[in-house]
Amino acid sequence: MKVAELIELLQMENPDAEVHFSYNYGDHWRTQVAPTVDSVDVGYVKYSDYHRMHKIVDDEDFDCDEETGEPIVEGQEVVVLG
Repeated sequence: MKVAELIELLQMENPDAEVHFSYNYGDHWRTQVAPTVDSVDVGYVKYSDYHRMHKIVDDEDFDCDEETGEPIVEGQEVVVLG
């Protein structure tokens, strides 16, 4: 989903409603849990064969360009809801 699509969908909702995100807790009963969203950040993700989905890029995956000092990151820049 793109940010523009999320904005469009959220415009149809009650602006005073709390925002949660859901995921499978991984227990025996496959419980769907829904913690609140309390942060919106820009981050980086890359595909993990082990998890079979994207994962947040760890600090050790960052490097710096020696000439510019700009970060070099193996991954895709995304908006992360947490």
